[in-house]
Amino acid sequence: MQYKAVDATDYISQIPEERQAAMKKLRAVIKKNLPKGFKEGVGYGMMGWSVPHSLYPAGYHCKPEDPLPFMGIASQKNFIAVYHMGIYAIPSLHKWFVTEHAKASVKKLDMGKSCLRYKKPEDIPYDLIGELASKITPDEWIEVYEKNLKR
Repeated sequence: MQYKAVDATDYISQIPEERQAAMKKLRAVIKKNLPKGFKEGVGYGMMGWSVPHSLYPAGYHCKPEDPLPFMGIASQKNFIAVYHMGIYAIPSLHKWFVTEHAKASVKKLDMGKSCLRYKKPEDIPYDLIGELASKITPDEWIEVYEKNLKR
């Protein structure tokens, strides 16, 4: 499901009420842990954090007028999704997350390339998501992004 929101607060106000507390908590834990430099916004039908044009003028290669995406959260039809581009682009980070998730949650990890899916808000390992958010600075993400883009 895509919401047409102008900012994160507007996004949260539009999602089903039973998910609002979880999304607020996810937003708070990510904002608390995300290194300085990322900018919060709404794009691609979700709220998220990106490297702003002031730090990376080239923007996202698929759509250069957009800032470079890094992390997002979304209320989908059947689950809450956390998107983290680093777990897709950095094999060691992916391995770390999968290992730590098994320790932090009794639920089996439902994961795509960069997407973590949680059917029930109570299954979200908030502290682990916060730790994941803290692992990469904007400069490090730019370096990884450019290295992978050139392949």
